Amino acid sequence: MKQQIRAQNKRMNGRMRFDALTVCVALIFFAVAWPTLHVTHAVPIAVQPFIAALAAFPVLLVRINPALGWAISAGSGLLISLAIPHQPNNDMPIQVVHILTLFVLLLAVSVRATVPIIGVAWVATSLLLGTTMAGEAGGNSVWGWPIALGAVVLFGLLVRWLVQSRKQLMQQEEVTEVERARRAILEEKARIARDLHDVVAHHMSLVVVQAQTAPYRVEGVTPAARAEFESIGATAREALNEIRGMLGVLRSDGQAPEHAPQPKAVDVPSLCEGALRAGVRIAWTVDGPLETVPDAAGLALYRITQESLSNASRHAPEAPVQVHLRVGPIVELTVRNGATATVARPVGNGGHGIAGMQARALAVGGELTAGPSADGGFEVHARIPLSQSVTLDPALLGQAGN
Repeated sequence: MKQQIRAQNKRMNGRMRFDALTVCVALIFFAVAWPTLHVTHAVPIAVQPFIAALAAFPVLLVRINPALGWAISAGSGLLISLAIPHQPNNDMPIQVVHILTLFVLLLAVSVRATVPIIGVAWVATSLLLGTTMAGEAGGNSVWGWPIALGAVVLFGLLVRWLVQSRKQLMQQEEVTEVERARRAILEEKARIARDLHDVVAHHMSLVVVQAQTAPYRVEGVTPAARAEFESIGATAREALNEIRGMLGVLRSDGQAPEHAPQPKAVDVPSLCEGALRAGVRIAWTVDGPLETVPDAAGLALYRITQESLSNASRHAPEAPVQVHLRVGPIVELTVRNGATATVARPVGNGGHGIAGMQARALAVGGELTAGPSADGGFEVHARIPLSQSVTLDPALLGQAGN
């Protein structure tokens, strides 16, 4: 969106500059045509400004409607050559300024108008100048004007082709960028769905195991309670099959969900150690027991840390990175990198890492902010409430493992 607004502003500024240039050219043409009109034509003084305006001001339509401007200029040129006598020592029934206006407008018609209009404009201008501006050259001038005007038309068509090619290329780049952004967001959503699928499938499997083994682990289970446990197990199995049917197709790695272990919060220090071994100047601190963080929240914290470290290494190479993880009722993760004087290494098209991290935090009921820090670096801060995350009673987990 910002790129589109920037491009639109750039086009508007370009049009304003072009219009200002057009007005300047028209005024210059008028300033030249009016004082010299009495030298070339026998025109009353009161009529001279109007004749000069017909010679100069049609150029103002060069961007708005070049075909109309050309028609006005060509029609007034024919009228002036037939109705207004020129001076005895002047062989040009049309002023030079008027001819220049015709050339400019014919060029604009070649760039903007359709092919039939271009052909009509070229033929009509050639006939007008070839018949009225023959001069001493006679018949040679009749062919000279069509050749010169044809060169103008060919140049205009070349400019038109170049402009259209550039416009099509820009449109294709915009479409490609939008499609790339949409694909990146969809891929990130698919990864989030796969991760959540694995977590939910894991816990639903535990529910099935607990429901099936409860009559054997708990003493004094009545037939009614046994039937209730069997109903819970059947419902959990049905829900698990539906989850696998809806989300299992999102997996692209060929692994079964129960055979694809997902990282947890306790794996964040290992992730930082790996970044340190890879050459990242990283320091990390952990406040609180990571083992108490539920799997879904832990997975989100791990992925956010992973993406933050990846972005820091790409966009701020050799800058120091600090990771702080505090566990409480709300788990807070802060990844901050300092400023760097080293030029960032070129990477592929990105720009969707922050959106993906925010989606991961939102998926577990949290929130994430990211932006430049006061020291010129960059900071990512995530807050995930444990009460909103997928969890399971530790006592039940212990009983299921017995």
